[in-house]
Amino acid sequence: MIPAMPASASTARQASVSALRFGRVAATGALAALIVFAGVRGSWGTAQHVMLAKGRESGSVTVTRCAGDTCTGPFVPSSAGARPRARVEIGKSVAVRTGSTYSVVLKPGTGEAVRSGPAGILYAWVPLGGALLLASVVVAGGMRLARVAWVLGLSGAVLLTAAFVALQ
Repeated sequence: MIPAMPASASTARQASVSALRFGRVAATGALAALIVFAGVRGSWGTAQHVMLAKGRESGSVTVTRCAGDTCTGPFVPSSAGARPRARVEIGKSVAVRTGSTYSVVLKPGTGEAVRSGPAGILYAWVPLGGALLLASVVVAGGMRLARVAWVLGLSGAVLLTAAFVALQ
């Protein structure tokens, strides 16, 4: 027969298990928050130009040449105060093709163009979509919050899918 544990030992064990559980939840919660924050920060560098386009030069660019990570082409303005340019750069991605015309916003003080409109907004937030997917795995595994994990994961998947569809 196994002797019963004294009440104080059982209480101490329960307290340590609760402390470890709290520590795990707090650490994985902080990690998930950091992942989502990094996704927002990674997206905001481009998204700010697309979403806050008032007062920025906007127009269209027809891609004439692609080399390395960038494509170039002439800029035709559509906003007041914007001036035509013989050459602007747009980041090369799967969705940018030579000979196609894209609506863009220029980053202030540069010749760098960023896609505008719904496709540009969704494309700018792609890093956040990936971060949401990654955070969902952390929340499910470390915090054991299945519903929250599903919401995060599905939100990321919807964002990535919408960006893919919009860019085609």
